[in-house]
Amino acid sequence: MEWRSYPDESNVEEIKRIVEKYFRVYETRAEDLMAFFIDLPPDEEILRQKFDFLREDLKKRNLIPFLREKNGEYVIIVAYKPPVKGRPPWINIVLFVVTIITTMLSGALLFLGENESLMKIFEMEKLLNGLIFFSAPLLAILGIHELGHYFTSKKHGVAASLPFFIPIPPNPFLPLGTMGAVISMREPIPDRRTLLDIGVAGPIAGFLVSIPVLIIGLSMSSLIEISKIPEGVPMLGDNLFIMILSTLMFKVPQGYTISLHPTAFAGWVGLLVTAINLLPAGQLDGGHVARAVLREKHRYASFATIIFLAALTFLGIGNWLFLLLLLVFLIGTEHPPALNEYISLDTKRKLLALAALLIFILSFTPMPISAK
Repeated sequence: MEWRSYPDESNVEEIKRIVEKYFRVYETRAEDLMAFFIDLPPDEEILRQKFDFLREDLKKRNLIPFLREKNGEYVIIVAYKPPVKGRPPWINIVLFVVTIITTMLSGALLFLGENESLMKIFEMEKLLNGLIFFSAPLLAILGIHELGHYFTSKKHGVAASLPFFIPIPPNPFLPLGTMGAVISMREPIPDRRTLLDIGVAGPIAGFLVSIPVLIIGLSMSSLIEISKIPEGVPMLGDNLFIMILSTLMFKVPQGYTISLHPTAFAGWVGLLVTAINLLPAGQLDGGHVARAVLREKHRYASFATIIFLAALTFLGIGNWLFLLLLLVFLIGTEHPPALNEYISLDTKRKLLALAALLIFILSFTPMPISAK
């Protein structure tokens, strides 16, 4: 996101008058950026309301305020933000339709018999099975996850894009058809409470949808004798939530395991995506939560996440090398602060942060895939 000083410095007095509608300004500096040194209201709620009013007032002029502390003084820095041109909605629609097709074909692959040709996936019965029993539940989890972020952003007055689904070609080695979905935040987050709300909304929404998907999927699953599974066949790892559900729904005899129905597999994938998103690193959902809770100390959570994944990979518990490379070279370990970090988290937000931690513990699979 591009920031620069307001292009017409002659308007400093005009901007100052806007800031003074909400805060007492005792010093003004206009160098690279406009800085207004202020007295903070003694009450946090009043501060939050006044800053939100100021943010909305300046947004009309393509300006963004940052509340920061410098040597014990509080300053509102005002920067110019060029208008963000959102992509046309047809791109979201096209990507969604393509993802329905790729996940439907991936689901059809899951219904393919042991000796059946790959071309059989184009049979109407297999396509319908792939659509109903795999594509629909998987996209419901991923889509509602992203819509949780989207509607929470809208509730807080933060501009965000509709979800962009990421299709991938169907293949028998990774029969998913998608790499998930993302939304794009088009303006910075106002405060820590909003940051936490937006960060947890997606994982909580996706997790709640995963529960009925897994229950339905496990009810259609069957037991299989481990000795009859061919050598080299990929085996899915367990997470704590599926272990609990399986224990309640099955009595698995010694030497047997559960052969997941494609709907249960969709739920398993949904939980894996939820857990990865909740890793407290960079600008993942968990990174939003970490920044909201820990402020500038969030980077220690990012470093701990990298060490944790590296240890799992080094010990052979799971291969997390690809995600590690993404975190180090693409996603990064830093997370920008909210515009106003001087609003503490209330009890509700602290409970939401604990809920996010619990969902991560229930959903995380240390070794997602292994060979028999």
